[in-house]
Amino acid sequence: MFEGLTVLFVEDDPAVRLGGKQALQLAGLEVNALESAEQALKLVGPGFPGVLVTDVKMSGMDGLELLRRALEIDPSLPVILVTGHGDISMAVQAMRLGAYDFIEKPFSSELLTEVVQRALEKRGLTLEVQSLRRQLDDRRAIEGVLLGRSPSIEALRRVVQELADTDADVLVVGETGTGKELVARCLHDYSRRRDRHFSALNCGGMPENLFESEVFGHEAGAFTGAVKRRIGKIEYARGGTLFLDEIETMPAVLQIKLLRTLQERVFERLGANDPLPMDCRVVAATKSDLLAEAERGAFRPDLYYRLSVAVLEIPPLRERREDIPLLFEHFVLQAAMRYGREAPVVSGAQLQSLMAHHWPGNVRELRNVADRFVLGLAKDNLACAAAAGRRSLEEQMTMFERLLIEDALKSCSGRTAAASELLGLPRKTLYDKMHRLGLSTEDFKQG
Repeated sequence: MFEGLTVLFVEDDPAVRLGGKQALQLAGLEVNALESAEQALKLVGPGFPGVLVTDVKMSGMDGLELLRRALEIDPSLPVILVTGHGDISMAVQAMRLGAYDFIEKPFSSELLTEVVQRALEKRGLTLEVQSLRRQLDDRRAIEGVLLGRSPSIEALRRVVQELADTDADVLVVGETGTGKELVARCLHDYSRRRDRHFSALNCGGMPENLFESEVFGHEAGAFTGAVKRRIGKIEYARGGTLFLDEIETMPAVLQIKLLRTLQERVFERLGANDPLPMDCRVVAATKSDLLAEAERGAFRPDLYYRLSVAVLEIPPLRERREDIPLLFEHFVLQAAMRYGREAPVVSGAQLQSLMAHHWPGNVRELRNVADRFVLGLAKDNLACAAAAGRRSLEEQMTMFERLLIEDALKSCSGRTAAASELLGLPRKTLYDKMHRLGLSTEDFKQG
């Protein structure tokens, strides 16, 4: 019932401390018994998963001061004070300061357990509400970062939010320009590690000695030119996230060293013998099929499986064309602010040009076109006119037909009857077109 919640029981009398701890443990509660307020204060942080029970009269910091400081850290933390018999004035003062409840000495095991269980119930509900509010805020915020209304991007946002606050290592897969680092940053920004460093390293073409120094750091004198100690990426990312881009380009000898570090979660600076703990979440990114690379011996399979606890695949822009208008508008507004220009209006013909392009450079290419458009360097059909002209009329008609049907299905939450009415098509005709285009109503159902 109270899984994941802990009782901090503070009492400087060893006998009373042991008795209280045993009583709470017999009730099935997780207890951390401490002899001083100073010890307890080190464990209390915002959102502490548990409650605080403390004696008032203790050597050093007393219970009332502990109450004040604990509530400064987290005003919603239930704090139960244990007072002397008949000390009503102190109990009243404690309640005014924000104490959840108080217990008079001598107290029975049953009374202690009952009061603590009530406090734990309240704490559990409070933390659950805070978590739900945080998830709602994060959901709203992430929609402004990972832009798009396509089913694939909505699914990606959901998975990012589900994984963000875990310590699972993640492999992000996507073509060049799809936004792999952006996804990695979202995993960091919406996690409890958000206040620590996001340390990024591009593994492409880095020499072995430089790679080791960059990742693990080095001591002064470790090699020629190492005149002073250097903190590596792993150490810099302590408590945060280490992002390894283009992991497929890492030489085999370095793959072995990285694998060992990931498995043992310790590392050593070059030139040092003392192991240091690795306290960071690892997100790797690749544009290659690492499993296929492993099968042909170009990438270590054990490292692949270590990195791919969770795999996030980012769809190329050509597979989510319905997101192009929204993305382009966003990039145009950004470019206008950056260059101090007025944001130009996109015409229907220009939008058609954008929608018809294949986008081999994906979102990065689209952003570049938006910059050129704002600067007046792109012509009427933007940078995509030639590519659009190479598409046959039939190909363009099929593409726009797909977009219209997808938009209708999404507006109707996958209900074909409503979508057919919205499109002015017989239901059988809509079914035939969906079958030909490979569309399924399941992709558009909400909730």
